[in-house]
Amino acid sequence: MDVWFHEAWVTLQAEFADVGDARQLTQITVRLLMAAILGGILGFERESKGKAAGVRTHMLVALGAALFVLVPQMSGNQADAMSRVVQGVIAGIGFLGAGTIIKNKDEDAGHVKGLTTAAGLWMTAAIGVSAGLGRESTAVLSTLLALAVFSVMPKIVKRFEKD
Repeated sequence: MDVWFHEAWVTLQAEFADVGDARQLTQITVRLLMAAILGGILGFERESKGKAAGVRTHMLVALGAALFVLVPQMSGNQADAMSRVVQGVIAGIGFLGAGTIIKNKDEDAGHVKGLTTAAGLWMTAAIGVSAGLGRESTAVLSTLLALAVFSVMPKIVKRFEKD
């Protein structure tokens, strides 16, 4: 029994050996938390406006995008491999975004809803990729710019429509 337990313990330790030291654990934690928090900020803005994709959706998109680039980067993959990973994330988010777009047939002929939400999810994925690659400043700045687009631009557009 002791031999079996020892082998099981050694195997279990080996399975969790992908994090080499405290520095690497800190990097992983900061990048994933940063992605989730920034995605949550954008999601909160969308949810407060009553949009379909809210806090949880945006957090998961950012977290997933960060994880998709973080794992290959930590594994030592080259730039060409990372490029393919990013392309896959972009394509996957395109499908998710397409699910948020609805064309109203009854009320306004040809009126399309959900484009801003789809674009916001796409932006959230890009922010997650930035955070996952360790580009936290870029991720934060991009989040602030996206918030400005969500919050400030509608007010500017309304002002010009009145004139």
